[in-house]
Amino acid sequence: MAGGGATRDEGLDRGIGSYALATATVNAVIGAGIFSLPAGMARAAGPYALVAYLLCALAMAAVVLCFAEAGSRVPTSGGPYGYVGEAFGPMVGLVAGILTWLGCVLAAGGIAAGLADALAKLVPQFSGPVPRLLIIVGVLGGLAGINLLGVRTASRLLAAGATVKLVPLLLFVGIGLFFVDPHNLWAGTKPDAGGIGRAVLISLFTFQGMETSLGASGEVRDPARTLPRALVAAMAFVTLAYMAIQWVAQGLLGGALGASKAPLADAMALIDPRLGLLLLIGTALSMAIWLGSDLLGAPRLLFAFARDGFLPAPLARLSKRQVPANAIIAHAVIGILLATTGTFEELVVLAALASCALYIAGCLAAWRLRARDVAQAGTPVRLPLLGLWVVLGAGSMLVAIALGKPAEIGGLIAVILASMLLYAVVRR
Repeated sequence: MAGGGATRDEGLDRGIGSYALATATVNAVIGAGIFSLPAGMARAAGPYALVAYLLCALAMAAVVLCFAEAGSRVPTSGGPYGYVGEAFGPMVGLVAGILTWLGCVLAAGGIAAGLADALAKLVPQFSGPVPRLLIIVGVLGGLAGINLLGVRTASRLLAAGATVKLVPLLLFVGIGLFFVDPHNLWAGTKPDAGGIGRAVLISLFTFQGMETSLGASGEVRDPARTLPRALVAAMAFVTLAYMAIQWVAQGLLGGALGASKAPLADAMALIDPRLGLLLLIGTALSMAIWLGSDLLGAPRLLFAFARDGFLPAPLARLSKRQVPANAIIAHAVIGILLATTGTFEELVVLAALASCALYIAGCLAAWRLRARDVAQAGTPVRLPLLGLWVVLGAGSMLVAIALGKPAEIGGLIAVILASMLLYAVVRR
């Protein structure tokens, strides 16, 4: 199959290069959670949090490799929605796409709400329902406006924003390394098997997000080369960053890490209170930049659904700047509604489990696309030992789903069945 991806995405500007896609992926994965993640990991796994990170990193490495090959074969808007659909048909593709978009929009609403709360802590005058609403509308509306300016402008601004966002984290690791107490690294309550399992789920959620940036695959330049390089580089950086941050936080706070509500800020405050304030500001910046990455990739899923007839046609229209403007606006509006009516904590586990199901489909799609020799945009990458990565990636995600509670697994099944029902109704 040749040229399918180019035909489906005709009119889009393929202006995203390797660096821009890699930084967008880092933005999408390293979100606001990294500023509070070490405490949750410490509560679940105690001094063995790094073990949970390693297990999760190995599982996600297999998934990333599968996605890299599948994405190089079907580089189209919607990312996983496109190549899962190409591999298994439109119904399975639609289910994968809905799982992807649902996780994105739930996270966007929650992080926007968290950003409003963080700003209220920094500036007390921002507390209260009206200022909170204005912050949410202003941030999501402003970031949507930036994305309406064009994919090149948005991706460049996000690339610059990634650097700004990472500065507090780099300072945390770079400064904190000199103050780590080796005795603190083994402080805390020793976990049982259930604690390790929950820590793996928590860390797995923080590794998710690459599917958001892949939503803009239809606008990636030379995708057969750019997609694999950007994905592998971004996820390798994320893994090293997470482990370094956890190690420094544990080394500074020790047994107190699990009880901290702002672990990075609290750890830096032990060295200098001004550094603690810097980390609080970094939290707010991280949330805003993550939302920018979400608005770059996730609305392309709505565009792809509408392009293929599953949503109203106006969502597939391109503006004069060659961006799906209506889809961007719709995604932002839904994010605003979620942010003003709920909290991310209520939805985070369902979003994580939805991504696990998506990753299973993506891993299996890579195998099937190679078997059918699908190549829609040049010569695709051919990974050695692909079968091993498929088994490791899909198997580990299945284990992760099994770690969820019955109600959470039931919610995931309900989303999948509702997606299949939508497909059947639209096709009839």
